Amino acid sequence: MRIGDLAARTGVSVRSLRYYEEQGMLTATRTGTGQRTYGTEAVDRVRLVQQLFAAGLPSRTIVRLLPCVDAGEATPESFALLVQERDRITAQLAELTATRDRLDEVIHISEHPSPEHCPALRTEVLAVDEGAAA
Repeated sequence: MRIGDLAARTGVSVRSLRYYEEQGMLTATRTGTGQRTYGTEAVDRVRLVQQLFAAGLPSRTIVRLLPCVDAGEATPESFALLVQERDRITAQLAELTATRDRLDEVIHISEHPSPEHCPALRTEVLAVDEGAAA
C-alpha cells in the first residue's frame, strides 16, 4: 500500500509516517519511481508506535524498544528502559502537581487579596498616598 493509504488506515498523517521512517520505526520499500510502499504489517507497526507515543515514550526510546518487539522477547535492558521512562514521567507529574498547587495559591490570593500579598492594601501605603493627595 502507498503512504496515503497507510495514513488513511491508521489515522496518522503522511508527515508522521515519513518521520517514523526517518527515525527507523517504520520501513518502506520504494518503487522504481521512488514512491514508498508498505506491507499490510505496517498498519500494526504504526498502531504500536502510536500506543508507545500515547504512553509518553519519546521516539528515541521507541526506536530502542522496537527490536525487542520484533524479536518477541523482553530483555532486562528493555525492562530497565521502560522503568526509566516511567520514573521520568512520574517526576514530571510531581513537577506539574507542584506548579498547579502554586497556581492554586495565586488564584486564592487573587480572589481574597490581603495586605500581606497586595501592597496596595497596606495601611502604610494608603496613609502615604492620602498624605500626598492632601
